[in-house]
Amino acid sequence: MVERTTSPPSQVAARPNPVRRHLPVVLGVVGLAQLLVVVDTTIVNIALPSARQELGMSETAAQWTLTAYTLAFGGLLLLGGRLADRWGRRKALITGALGFACASCLGGTAGDAAVLITARAAQGVFAALLAPATLSILAVTFTEPADRVRAYSALSAIAMSGSAVGLLAGGALAQFLDWRWCLLVNLPPAVATAVGAKVSLPAMAGDSRSRLDWTSAAVGGGGVAVLAYALSGATAAGAAPR
Repeated sequence: MVERTTSPPSQVAARPNPVRRHLPVVLGVVGLAQLLVVVDTTIVNIALPSARQELGMSETAAQWTLTAYTLAFGGLLLLGGRLADRWGRRKALITGALGFACASCLGGTAGDAAVLITARAAQGVFAALLAPATLSILAVTFTEPADRVRAYSALSAIAMSGSAVGLLAGGALAQFLDWRWCLLVNLPPAVATAVGAKVSLPAMAGDSRSRLDWTSAAVGGGGVAVLAYALSGATAAGAAPR
């Protein structure tokens, strides 16, 4: 009598990716978010002469208009990554995009230099939340090797070309419209990023146990701010007539 045995399956069927059919939309959302972060490092450079003339900005204020964005972005980038882990990636992306839109609207309607500098700093704060959220979403969504290679290639192309896009777009907007549109132009892609994330991404639970090191963030960001302030003051003092 021959005993029949049933061999267990050698492999368990892989669970399908629930957002696979939305991958092109997810890539578009991540690409828009990355474009927002990169473009704003250069687009205001072209608009600054017109803004300085209209708002009566000093040399130091004009320098801070450029520095405030980079300063806030670089100083808070690590904290932004921790917040994305704590809140959830989708929530962080939507919050960053909508906050970036509000900051851009504030800068585009600024009536004096202080409001413009504040708006630029706020853009940097929300960009520091956007950037790590986009990278982590890309890593957990594009799980297939071929899809991941294409996604990272597209994101790298956007990152490398974003500065040039900012210069070209800033020049066209400042010449044919107004310098304020160099900031207001962020509204459509920022809103599209938030809506696209809401539609195409599943809810991503955060880790409420993730510890936020506010002391390190304050010390790091404050140190960079003091250094930038010192360099800006030295430049202004060197340019002053004696």
